[in-house]
Amino acid sequence: MNLPNLLTLSRIVMIPVFVVVFYLPVEWRYLVSAAIFALAGVTDWLDGYLARKLDQSTPFGAFLDPVADKLMVAVALAVLIEEYAAVLLTIPATIIIGREIVISALREWMAEIGSRASVAVSYIGKIKTTAQMAAIVGLLAFPPGDVWARVAVALLYIAAVLTLWSMVLYLKAAWGDLFPGQRVSSDRQ
Repeated sequence: MNLPNLLTLSRIVMIPVFVVVFYLPVEWRYLVSAAIFALAGVTDWLDGYLARKLDQSTPFGAFLDPVADKLMVAVALAVLIEEYAAVLLTIPATIIIGREIVISALREWMAEIGSRASVAVSYIGKIKTTAQMAAIVGLLAFPPGDVWARVAVALLYIAAVLTLWSMVLYLKAAWGDLFPGQRVSSDRQ
C-alpha cells in the first residue's frame, strides 16, 4: 500500500461522507458536498501524478483508480438527478453513466482478448472528464434554479457530447476486434 493507492482509497471513503453531507437538512450542504467532490477530483489527479513521479504504479492502483472515479461520478450524478428532478439534467447524466458502463465493459472485454491498449484513454476523454467534473461541482455548489446551476447544466451537456464523442472513438478503435473482417468506413470519401 503506497501513497497513490491510499489517495485512491480515500475517494471511495469520501463517497458515503459526500452522500450524508448532501442530504443534511442544512443550507451549507451544497457548498460542502461540492468541496468534497472537488477534493475527490484533486486526489484523482494527485494519485496519478504521484504514481508516475514516484514510480509507484501498482496493479491494485491501476484497477482501483477507474473504479473510484466512476463510483464517485455515478453517485454524484444520481443524487443530482434526484435533487433536480428534471429531465434536462437527467438526459446528460444518464448519457455519462451509460457511457461509463459501455466503456468499462469494452475495456474488460478487450483486456480478455489481449487488445487492451487499443482502447487506452484519449485526449478527448481527458477534456470530457474536466468538463464533467466542473459541471458536477457547479451543480452541487448551487441549488436548482440558481443561475450558476443553469451554467453547470449547460456544461454537463458539453460533457455529455464529449462523452459520446469519446465513446465513438473507443468503439472505432475496437471495431476490428468487435467485428472481425469489417473496417470502420470513416476513411471512405
